[in-house]
Amino acid sequence: MARISDETRRNNERAIRQVMEQLLAGAVPPGGKCDIKTLATQAGVARTGFYPKRNRDGSPRPGPYQHLAEEFERRLAALREAGATPDPRAAQVERLKGQVAGLKDRLAERQEQLAELGEFKQRALSQIAAQQMEIQRLREALAAPSNLRALPRAQRGSAPFGSCS
Repeated sequence: MARISDETRRNNERAIRQVMEQLLAGAVPPGGKCDIKTLATQAGVARTGFYPKRNRDGSPRPGPYQHLAEEFERRLAALREAGATPDPRAAQVERLKGQVAGLKDRLAERQEQLAELGEFKQRALSQIAAQQMEIQRLREALAAPSNLRALPRAQRGSAPFGSCS
C-alpha cells in the first residue's frame, strides 16, 4: 500500500474539516447523512482512513484521519445533546416516529371504541329481538280463543276514567 505525502495528508485534512463544518451546519447532500461515510465521500478520501489499523505484527495504530472522525463524532454528539439535529433526515425520522406513535395510540382507542359499540349493538339487537318475540307471543295469545280480551283503544284528547285531569 502506498503512503501519502504530508502535503496530500494536509490537503485531505483541510477538505475533511471543510466538509465536517458543512455537515454539522446542516448542509447534508441529497442521499447523504450526517455520518463518517458521507464525510469521507464528500471530502474525496477513503473511509478506511477514519478507522484504526493494525501493523503487520498485530499491534494497533491509528488511522490517518481517525482523530478527525473522533472530533466529528464528538461534535455531532454535542449538537444532539444540545437538541440540534444537523441532519434534516434524522429530524424528519424522529418527527415521523412521534407521529406514528400518536397514530398507533389513536388507532388503539378507536378499536376499543368499536369493540364497545359492537357489544352495545349486540345487546340492543338482542333486546329488540326479545321484545319482538314478546309482541308476537302476546298477539298470538290475543288471537287464540281464551278468556283474554283486547281493551278498547283510548280516544285522543280524552283522559281515561279516574285520572287526575
